Amino acid sequence: MPRIAPPVQLPEPDRRELERWVSAHNTPQQVSQRCQIVLAAANGEQNALIADDLDLNVKTVALWRKRFVVEGSDCLWEVAEGRGRKPILTAEAIEGVVEATLQTKPAGATHWSCRTMAKARGVSKATVNRIWQSHQIKPHRTKGFKLSRDPNFLQKLTDVVGLYLNPPQKALVLCVDEKSQIQALDRTQPGLPLKKGRCGTMTHDYKRNGTTTLFAALEVAQGKVIGQCYARHRHQEFLKFLQRLDAEFPGEVKLHVVMDNYGTHKHPRVQRWLKRHDRFIPHFVPTSSSWLNLVERWFGELTGKRIRRGVFLSVEDLQQAIDEFLVAWNNDPNPFVWTATVESIVQKLNRCKQTLERIKPGCTRPRMRKNKGKQSPRPRLARDHFENAGIRPREANLPQFRPRFPPDRRLRPRRKRTDRVKSASPA
Repeated sequence: MPRIAPPVQLPEPDRRELERWVSAHNTPQQVSQRCQIVLAAANGEQNALIADDLDLNVKTVALWRKRFVVEGSDCLWEVAEGRGRKPILTAEAIEGVVEATLQTKPAGATHWSCRTMAKARGVSKATVNRIWQSHQIKPHRTKGFKLSRDPNFLQKLTDVVGLYLNPPQKALVLCVDEKSQIQALDRTQPGLPLKKGRCGTMTHDYKRNGTTTLFAALEVAQGKVIGQCYARHRHQEFLKFLQRLDAEFPGEVKLHVVMDNYGTHKHPRVQRWLKRHDRFIPHFVPTSSSWLNLVERWFGELTGKRIRRGVFLSVEDLQQAIDEFLVAWNNDPNPFVWTATVESIVQKLNRCKQTLERIKPGCTRPRMRKNKGKQSPRPRLARDHFENAGIRPREANLPQFRPRFPPDRRLRPRRKRTDRVKSASPA
């Protein structure tokens, strides 16, 4: 009489999880096969039938049925001790590759590649690639970052992040900035279109047809953007943009404006305008911390989706493209949600400071601004020294100032020139 294996009791949440693992593209083949064994056993199928359907050994099916009943779904991802291929590289060799990648540089280069590291350590490039992937090391990539040295960094950071995480009641938060010098570029040749097996192309050289500056304000709650293009980015244009914001948001609702420390935003005329319009409450981010301004994230969307691959024959074409992107964005706005807390940001920056101090001590100290009220003493020139010693400049071989014209000629009023007609000479 044949033995009948008992059915596997599989709860509905576990069943859905196993089915998701089977259908996922990144699930290893052996894990997917084990999930199929358990799902078939839960349906009441016997080991011999499961083995025929999956082209496996009956003992393999019986083994995973038994392990699942005893250990649960976590065992499907584990390999039993003593099974599988034995590792060739030791832990010391792997650690040596990691340390060499992080602490050394190849001769004549700034960073390692898979092939140069493989040649230096005597392993294959695939082995180096697997080690780097497992340790999340990417020597070929860099990111732009600058640590702020603002002495009031923590106060400004807390102020701006507090607006994002806990926005005030009956008020709006606007992130304002300008994207200056946007170039209207025209390629020297048309690019090849996108097709199967080939990406679109564009020439490396271009013709610049002028520039424009975009002033933009991101409304944090809904994600809508108000923008206006100007030829320049002075305080006069910024005042015009503030006046438009005043018209776009009528009423007495408070407007908390997040800005950077650009000189245009702190111009005396701008400060006087903000004092007259007390519903505008400015909040300045720390120096070298534009990443705190959420409108910079929207500028990235504009650059990546409309400007970088665009072809513009004139500044008017560029401004029209920006306006079209603004209209399309505001028809379906996507607000950016800030999730980082002040504590998490400060912890990351402290780790960054420790690393930078090891590299260059003193480079992270707060930069104190000099007092503009006190006038520095006039530097003592060599001419003053010789004059005090009673030596003439000519005797000291010092350069002498020579006027371009004699004094009487320089003070004489200039006469108006009249056309003089020479008389014809007699024949």
